[in-house]
Amino acid sequence: MTDIPAPQQATTAQSGPLEDRAGSPEAVSEARGNRILQVLVAATFVVILNETIMVNAIPRLMTEFDVTARAAQWLSTAFMLTLAVVIPMTGWFLQRVTTRAAFTTAISLFLAGTVLATLSWTYPVLLVARVVQASGTAVMMPLLMTTLLTIVPAERRGKTMGNVTLAMAVAPALGPAVSGLLLQLGSWRWIFAVVLPIAGAMLLVGLRWLVDVGEPKPGSLDLVSVALAALGFGVFVYGLSQIGADSSAGGLPAVPCIVVGLAFVAAFGWRQVRLQRSETPLLDLRTLRVRTFTISLALMCLSFMALMGVMITLPLFLQNVHGYSPLMTGLLLMPGGLVMGLLGPKVGSLFDQHGARVLVVPGSALLVAVLAGFATITQDSPAWWLLSLHVLMSVALAMIFTPVFTVGLGALPMRLYSHGSAVLGTLQQVAAAMGTAIVITVMSVRAASLVAHGTDQVAALSAGIRWGMAFGAAVAVVVLVLAFFMPATAQSSTDGPDGPDEHAAPQDSAAEERVSVA
Repeated sequence: MTDIPAPQQATTAQSGPLEDRAGSPEAVSEARGNRILQVLVAATFVVILNETIMVNAIPRLMTEFDVTARAAQWLSTAFMLTLAVVIPMTGWFLQRVTTRAAFTTAISLFLAGTVLATLSWTYPVLLVARVVQASGTAVMMPLLMTTLLTIVPAERRGKTMGNVTLAMAVAPALGPAVSGLLLQLGSWRWIFAVVLPIAGAMLLVGLRWLVDVGEPKPGSLDLVSVALAALGFGVFVYGLSQIGADSSAGGLPAVPCIVVGLAFVAAFGWRQVRLQRSETPLLDLRTLRVRTFTISLALMCLSFMALMGVMITLPLFLQNVHGYSPLMTGLLLMPGGLVMGLLGPKVGSLFDQHGARVLVVPGSALLVAVLAGFATITQDSPAWWLLSLHVLMSVALAMIFTPVFTVGLGALPMRLYSHGSAVLGTLQQVAAAMGTAIVITVMSVRAASLVAHGTDQVAALSAGIRWGMAFGAAVAVVVLVLAFFMPATAQSSTDGPDGPDEHAAPQDSAAEERVSVA
């Protein structure tokens, strides 16, 4: 293992004067905390937007680079897969570097990937650029969640998390709409070129206003764990993408890849359990011993799997079946993202007042109904019906995401916040990649079968997409079942892996115990 020394802490003076803030240390800390979150939320919104921003461009890229739908969907799958491979390291990484160092690393990687994507001249180069972009995104998401849990007291987390939903949930929903508008205006390269100055501005603002939260700790990086995580998640998702693939087109067989990938994942988990004895795991799996966190984790992953299945197939349906332009497709998908953003703070306030179950159960039931509706769409389905379904799906996900994020991560003791964020982020992205791969496979297999029996291409694709949506509806049924196991109130989500956390700061403690400003 390689020893990584902890960075030197900056002085308080470097972060700006505190004396100009009137009031108690609590007020000073809250003002600083709000500024930190504003910077991180804005940056996270920009980087997460790129997770789904390529969805609308897939038909055009298939033509320009002469690749199949299965190959083109790897622009999204590879992004999510990279997140799944890199995020396990962030639990360790965020405990070893300062907030400013983590932020700078994340945005710099994202900028480098965006520049490469803008200049891409072949499909493989574009794919590599997406991987570099995702590496920066993988650091930003856990950084936001860990910082939020550290500086926001429990009684205000629901409302704060509702605002953070703008970045964590609305950005992926708006991706297709933004890309549709840009594709209408010009080349697909505008999708990346427009993001460049925005990301650059985020870096400058972050370096100006961001301060360090908490104190880095010296530690070591277990390279064996890094290798096992990369091989396990990478080979597993690749195997999923090969299900139903034409064997004559090359590539490794699906089932052996899935089995080998799962074996590496199991070996990774076994090694983390061993390393926990010396307090040096890459990813601390003691988070999974917290029942509330585990239920929230499963519910979030399955919800995200269903969401990504819809986000990858709905633009294909609108453009290739209905014949809508990228701009029209983007406009149809935009209201849903806006609704989710507007509902986020309201859902957060309701959660603070009434707890999680009263929101998550109805939201899950609505998700089942909406995805069942998507499974019945045809070539003759009117635009208003597709728009209504998408908006209702956004309402359902808004009712699910904010309470589940808040309850699940809030159930952990403070010492496991960064690892809990990493576990959630890792499995969420694996689930998203699984959902994308499985839905594309179901769609492709069904469409190919119908074409072989004489059905025309458009009707076959429409039927294949319905089958993919039906898979999403089946996943949503499991989400609904899990929703009934969520805590009835927010207060019931304070247990640690061995009961209540004895090391966490009391909720009524001074703010300087929650925030250490370097």
